[in-house]
Amino acid sequence: MRNEQKYVSLRPKNQRTVYSLNDIERIVLHGAPITISEADSHRVEASYRFLEEFARDKVIYGINTGFGPMAQYRIDDADLQALQYNIIRSHSSGAGQPFAEVYVRAAMLARLCTFTQGKSGVHPSTVKLIAELINKQIYPYIPEHGSVGASGDLVQLAHMALVLIGEGQVLHHGQVKPTAEVFKAEGITPIVPHVRDGLSLVNGTAMMTGVGLVNLLHARRLLHFALLASVMVNEVVESYDDFMSEPINGSKRHTGQRDVAAAMRKLASGGNRMRKREVEMYHRHSEQVFDHKVQPYYSLRCTPQVLGPVLDTLRYAEQVLLNELHSADDNPIVDPETRSVYHGGNFHGDYVSLEMDKMRIALTRLTMLMERQSNYLYNSAINGILPPFLNMAKLGLNYGMQAMQFTQTSTTAECQTLSNSMYVHSIPCNNDNQDIVSMGTNSALLTRRVVDNAYQVMAIHLIALAQATDCLAIASKLAPSTQKIYEQIRQIAPVIVQDTPHYQQIAAVEQYLRSSNIDFELWNTPL
Repeated sequence: MRNEQKYVSLRPKNQRTVYSLNDIERIVLHGAPITISEADSHRVEASYRFLEEFARDKVIYGINTGFGPMAQYRIDDADLQALQYNIIRSHSSGAGQPFAEVYVRAAMLARLCTFTQGKSGVHPSTVKLIAELINKQIYPYIPEHGSVGASGDLVQLAHMALVLIGEGQVLHHGQVKPTAEVFKAEGITPIVPHVRDGLSLVNGTAMMTGVGLVNLLHARRLLHFALLASVMVNEVVESYDDFMSEPINGSKRHTGQRDVAAAMRKLASGGNRMRKREVEMYHRHSEQVFDHKVQPYYSLRCTPQVLGPVLDTLRYAEQVLLNELHSADDNPIVDPETRSVYHGGNFHGDYVSLEMDKMRIALTRLTMLMERQSNYLYNSAINGILPPFLNMAKLGLNYGMQAMQFTQTSTTAECQTLSNSMYVHSIPCNNDNQDIVSMGTNSALLTRRVVDNAYQVMAIHLIALAQATDCLAIASKLAPSTQKIYEQIRQIAPVIVQDTPHYQQIAAVEQYLRSSNIDFELWNTPL
């Protein structure tokens, strides 16, 4: 995928703008600017005009009532605008480190997508300002802690809204600055909340959805490299290749397993290391003990069965997250078509929370597989062909990759602990008005930590695979796809002979994994 800056293509005028995962990657990871289509603008305007008229002489939650358990209190007409300011200011009460810019950008896109559904009744100026801030790369300062994930991400989105009204702080060019100062320098005019802009801005799932989408973008990268690594480790140890054949995997009725096996066959094409069972084993033998393993260990042989569920999980997560992105996720829902306003709970983040739990488990499983494959390479007693810890110097005096395994093992163990569910950890709050909540943003944050850990384990595993390749001097016999990743790793992390510190090389390989151009061909297979 090229990283060029371009406007995301929009659908015909009479349709809502729909973003694909690749669109989101260009916008969120690569900074592609966005535009608001004429049709989207029209829906926002129509929704606002309808609500402005409809709200006269009616009692509507969050317009002329208090919020949450305070909804039983009617608000005087003279205080309606102050009400919208108050929910933003009072709920700007997060704590902890701020979200990195990429997550805030994703959350802003999610909030924009909600409003352009034309079901929120926000003033058009609100939508225009969000788009302007995205394109100018001015990001609200949003602390990580505060959301329980029902009534949406109230606290985090309040911090976003605080910037829209010209208050709070922003992240701009890598620095935290007062919003008012940046707005003045950039010629930006803050919004003045109308009818229910304050409530609409804070009430929704944008933060958990934004973080979830970034997690997904990285998860498919990790799966891509896990497939490459799984082919390469089998090449290194000269496995028989029938474990990834179509007949065996086609006999299981799981799309993910079949697609993983097919992808591995393609990645292994052109290599000279993997063995053919029909050539070597399916004839008369006189040996009583075979030197070469008749079947490799599970972490090598069962890759389609292990990574297949990971692929299926990520594909379904994509469906859920894109559905959430293009939904109206606040409350109440303003519907100009039926000429009414509906009160409910579209702000509830259960869909995202559950998918983040599932993604976290799947990525932990992927990480465990990579750690086990590395262990197979390090342990000369089980692989039988490589020096201990891939040590290419004097054993006992030098240590090869021994200490790097500690990092892999401890990081994988942390992933296992982090994989406990947040979805079932609801704690009532808000005077028990919010008596069952999703914890969706917490779940997304835990998944982000597992993503980060998985990159570290993957980086070390690829270094180990390159080292094993050099131990055996087999680079020229690898398949073109794995030979390419070997060469790329070696440009970053030289062969290890004498003991040296390795932390900088690990970090550099991790950065390569996060940023390299990848053709996600596997993702084109439909669910």
